[in-house]
Amino acid sequence: MNFVMKNREMEKLRPGVVGMAGGVVLEIGFGSGLNLPYYKNVTKLYALEPSAELYNMARGLIEKISFPVEYLNASAEKIPLSNNSIDCAISTWVLCSIPKPEIALKEVFRVLKPGGKLVFIEHGKSPKNFTAKLQKLFTPISKCVAGCHLDREVENLIQDSGFELQKLEKFQPLSKPLAPMYKGVALCKK
Repeated sequence: MNFVMKNREMEKLRPGVVGMAGGVVLEIGFGSGLNLPYYKNVTKLYALEPSAELYNMARGLIEKISFPVEYLNASAEKIPLSNNSIDCAISTWVLCSIPKPEIALKEVFRVLKPGGKLVFIEHGKSPKNFTAKLQKLFTPISKCVAGCHLDREVENLIQDSGFELQKLEKFQPLSKPLAPMYKGVALCKK
């Protein structure tokens, strides 16, 4: 998983997404800490990651940053934080692998302060019928091999969780024909 997430094309997209985070931040699917170098205005980072092995890979990066990182060894479907305690949440290519993303996003909504934001970049279901059919065909294989759902409706998942989309950009990387990207900011209006 770490190898896949170090993809050069993905690395080019990280700074513009992660750099928008500020204050007390929750990163869902922290993984091996690949986003750490791109945080700018963070006072504290909660690193939510169910895999202790992946989190341990980030220790060297954590030592080099200037803000505290607190590890939360939990799933996104049950975030061990208080209501209204986070300024910003970050989600980078993680919604595809969460078993129940609708529950996870409602949990993110719960822990965000009113007016807080979810900053995200995800891949999801294609708006093109042919590609969407291919995604549906290949998703069972992708789930078995990488735990990845190719055809999740990212925009709907976010809006159905109570968020208001402030900004959304959809694009299709040439190197990933079955992975249209959704990049944006959603506000927590309570």
